[in-house]
Amino acid sequence: MQELTPRQIVAELDKHIVGQDDAKRAVAIALRNRWRWQQLPDELRKEITPKNIIMIGPTGVGKTEITRRLAQLIEAPFIKVEATKYTEVGYYGRDVESMVRDLVDSAKNLVREKKRVELVDKAKVRVEERLLDLLVPRPEWESSYSESTEEGKEDDAQERYERTREKFRKMLKNGDLEEKEVEISIDQKSSPVQVFSNMGMDQMDVDLQGMFERIMPQQSKNRKLTVAEARKVLLEQEVEGLMDKDAIAEEAIELAERSGIVFIDELDKICTSEEGGSRGGDVSRQGVQRDLLPIVEGTTVQTRSGSVKTDYMLFIAAGAFHRTKPSDLMPELQGRFPIRVELQELTRDDFLRILTEPTSSITMQYQALLKTEGMKIKFEKDGLEELAEIAFQVNQTTQNIGARRLHTILERLLEEVSFEAPDLKTKKLTIDAAYVQQKLHTIVEDEDLSKFIL
Repeated sequence: MQELTPRQIVAELDKHIVGQDDAKRAVAIALRNRWRWQQLPDELRKEITPKNIIMIGPTGVGKTEITRRLAQLIEAPFIKVEATKYTEVGYYGRDVESMVRDLVDSAKNLVREKKRVELVDKAKVRVEERLLDLLVPRPEWESSYSESTEEGKEDDAQERYERTREKFRKMLKNGDLEEKEVEISIDQKSSPVQVFSNMGMDQMDVDLQGMFERIMPQQSKNRKLTVAEARKVLLEQEVEGLMDKDAIAEEAIELAERSGIVFIDELDKICTSEEGGSRGGDVSRQGVQRDLLPIVEGTTVQTRSGSVKTDYMLFIAAGAFHRTKPSDLMPELQGRFPIRVELQELTRDDFLRILTEPTSSITMQYQALLKTEGMKIKFEKDGLEELAEIAFQVNQTTQNIGARRLHTILERLLEEVSFEAPDLKTKKLTIDAAYVQQKLHTIVEDEDLSKFIL
């Protein structure tokens, strides 16, 4: 984990997310406390658990994005789950423990990528030798020389073969053989998922799932590929062969336990309102809360990679809490989320900043997409201000979906030019306030229509 100060963490988040300073400060402190916790002696570390966070705010204001960027910043395993997915089938949907299994899978992917970088140079050497074996196969008659009394002939043949191999090695390095075809064997792993169509693989017994993977035979087939294509396939095979799966699993479990971040969205959807009593779906919601409690409190979950403790994982929950409030949660679950931050609705100025400030702002994304067609899109200041004004107005008069409104508005604004771009002779477009009003004014005026289009 990088030794970032809270101020540095907030500065990094500011590059991608506009506003919401309170939430950024809260997650920055939580992240720094994670680093501080790792510096403590083992005896004291056992007594300190992460302080989990609840983010309260309407949709589209940055709750998920803050957490996702935070995980990317420290290269920590991250998983986003929706609390409602555990209530979809009858009283229960997916097993609540599956979130921990998914987190471990995320950690394994991170570890594998790290190992891949370490092993790729060694694998490339092996790939070169395998390509040379395919391009310059050893003669079938070579073994007969071992029985020959004429040792000189055997030595000459071996020398000729080595010289030829070295010539091909130079040609391979110079890129002269990239289009030459070779035949390689590719393993195709059969999946047992279709046999168990009525249950997800994450809900199968861990050992049973592993057993089926071992039982199912690996099928391989020969394919003719160019040297350039074969190099990619062989590199993956060699990297996979060099990896120690047991070591990766152990490292992934440790990474998930010490640095894992679980983001639980729509927590408000499993609240039980006191006004509604305990009828209908409230029974299901209470059941999900009871199942979440041990995971957040700290328990041991069995995964394919081994036992995983959730005691020191960081849980960040989020919800709009329009009709409910955090105090409607079970008292035990409330106590496991001591830090609560409220995210504010976006203003006109926030929309304008979102259009211009982030390093990969939405306007830059559209400019880059249309640049592939040779189009040059220029956003004038008054055009951006008009877009921000329209986004704010539509959010106020219809459903407030936060920053996501900008995507719908820009998509509508550039719909015609996106369709016509390949055929347009004039490849320049300036978007000012007049252009925005021309394209969007009628829709904004018709409130009923805007509910469906924007």
